[in-house]
Amino acid sequence: MQTYPDCIPCFLRQALDAARAVTSDATIHEHVLRETLRMASEMPFDKPPPWMGQRIHRLLRRATANDDPYRQAKTWSNDLALALRPKLQERVRASADPFATSVLVAIAGNIIDLGCRSHVSEEDVLGSIDQALREPFDVDALEELRAATASAGSILYLADNAGEIVLDRVFIEQLPLERITLAVRGFPVINDATREDAEAAGLTELVNVIDNGSDVPGTILEACSDSFREAFARADMIIAKGQGNYETLSGVDERVFFLFKAKCPVVATEIGCVEGQIVMCRAKAGTGARPTGRQTVTEGGMD
Repeated sequence: MQTYPDCIPCFLRQALDAARAVTSDATIHEHVLRETLRMASEMPFDKPPPWMGQRIHRLLRRATANDDPYRQAKTWSNDLALALRPKLQERVRASADPFATSVLVAIAGNIIDLGCRSHVSEEDVLGSIDQALREPFDVDALEELRAATASAGSILYLADNAGEIVLDRVFIEQLPLERITLAVRGFPVINDATREDAEAAGLTELVNVIDNGSDVPGTILEACSDSFREAFARADMIIAKGQGNYETLSGVDERVFFLFKAKCPVVATEIGCVEGQIVMCRAKAGTGARPTGRQTVTEGGMD
């Protein structure tokens, strides 16, 4: 996905919100905002938005001398999701279609995204789960995902955010664990999940976990390590969580299935959905994700 002019105000909002979230020093706020304006004026629009996100958050880490400014927020979101997980696991077990319910729970967790919003509350997470379990979803995409996970000899699962990764476990538990490799970010960026978060979720005890060697809030393959690119090339199927992974991998490879919430109008318009909608779609090389198909509804929201 390319960057659009409407992305520029979002970059500025993200930079200022992030600076204010991690320091009260107004001189740093001004420095981060002015540097972001400069970088935005020079960025090539054929790059995906996370290309700029990487640069904004490198700037923030340098300006604050803090290599993980979102550490406290990540711990909070992991703790919240861990508290919710037993009830959600039971909900999946009791469901008429555990696979479908677990997918929706994982997508609901994509609300925990501090790149798209400056704060996420417990009510936001609970509301996202309730919405995902009640609203219509794409039956054709779900069945394609189900068939692909059943037949794939190896599955590379690209995690997105801390907290969200705990809810990913609810879905991963429905997959053939011996075929799963979970990939996290190589270095802290925003509240994206790293190995530390995979450990907090208990996923390092269930599946093989690797990192991508990158601090892009998405997956720009040329910015990733050789070992990650080899794992990507070998996988029969890639499940990519989150909007950042959609922005960086849409149109790249038909093995990629995207699971996320469309949290901005630019992405919603590109996909052809409503902002805030849950998205399940498969990449079509060279053309982005395919549009959604026929819809159905699950049996109800959170008890």
